Amino acid sequence: MSATRPSPELRQPSARAHRGLDVLAIATHACAALLAVAVLPSLAAESAPLRLNQLQYIGSHNSYHAGLAPGEAAVWKRTDPALFARIDYAHPPLSKQFDDGVRQIELDIYADAKGGRYAHPAIVEQVAKAGRPADPPFASAGAAADAMRRPGFKVMHIQDLDQRSTCQPLLACLREVSAWSQAHPRHLPLFVLLETEETPLQLAFPTVQPEPFDSKALDALDAEIRSVFARKEYIAPDDVRGRFATLNAAIRAQGWPALDSARGKVIFLLDQRHVGPAYLQGHASLRGRVLFTNAKPGDDDAAFTELNDGSAEDITRLVKQGYLVRTRTDADLKEALRNDGTRRDAMLASGAQLLSTDYPDGEAAANGYVVGFANHQRARCNPQFADARCSEADLKP
Repeated sequence: MSATRPSPELRQPSARAHRGLDVLAIATHACAALLAVAVLPSLAAESAPLRLNQLQYIGSHNSYHAGLAPGEAAVWKRTDPALFARIDYAHPPLSKQFDDGVRQIELDIYADAKGGRYAHPAIVEQVAKAGRPADPPFASAGAAADAMRRPGFKVMHIQDLDQRSTCQPLLACLREVSAWSQAHPRHLPLFVLLETEETPLQLAFPTVQPEPFDSKALDALDAEIRSVFARKEYIAPDDVRGRFATLNAAIRAQGWPALDSARGKVIFLLDQRHVGPAYLQGHASLRGRVLFTNAKPGDDDAAFTELNDGSAEDITRLVKQGYLVRTRTDADLKEALRNDGTRRDAMLASGAQLLSTDYPDGEAAANGYVVGFANHQRARCNPQFADARCSEADLKP
């Protein structure tokens, strides 16, 4: 018996059937394409790593400031009560601030290439002339006193007049930061802002004239930092620049490192913009340098910038362009004395990543003024990066 053969209609699809299959295929591909357009960006946003500049961190202003001793305070009140009202504050040791949630500190530094330049503050003699009892010494006997006589950078607010610091000299401050960092290996990145001080004073009595921060002094500054921190313990401009020709190009195109890779590390920032050219000398776009300069946005070395008195709108614009921005939520104790949070709240909303205050969480003013995040968090998701994957889990070690 011969085998049954299929009919021609079953063996060969008709032209109409071909057209139907083509239409179905086109529609299927179109739907897939539309789905990809709708879904892929959100998937990319979810899979993109959270970057260190997509958070906000609380910083302390003049973090080392130990305040004035009683005799010094009396002299200040008598000779310059207005200035005294602006400097009458003190912070606990750096490690205590880190424990309380501060993640950006500011250290005012003075060059002292030969040593001993700031070992005998003029305020001591002024207290004696005012008939006040002698204040406690600025440095205890032994190693601390010897440190003021040795070469190296010193940490203080105003030479001769306001020199009390919770850590002295700079090397001691750096070692305290390093010790805390090593004891908390998964901490959110720590930002150390170094403000170079070199302004002479014009007073009725002699005062020490600071040394200039030229390229030699700045080379020495890099060397001091490197003497405390191993290369793997801090993020340098070279780490951010990567394959790009300039640091600014890297920031605008690629951005800052992922938060996960920045955990347990320190980032050093140079405060004064006018010392930038000396720091860049021989180090175009900060090649081989330790610190990020406070640069003008758009310049080759621009990744970090300060807008301490900038508008919220200007800060937001720079934050969205990829810059790391530091600002102040209060200044000269004015907002705190009025318990006025207007400036604080505007700066929080601006997206500035580093929010500096005289009253961080754990150091509230007597009237309750304080700058911090909900539930005493160490950082918060930046409001200007709504699409970034950020949750409370990202903020914890």
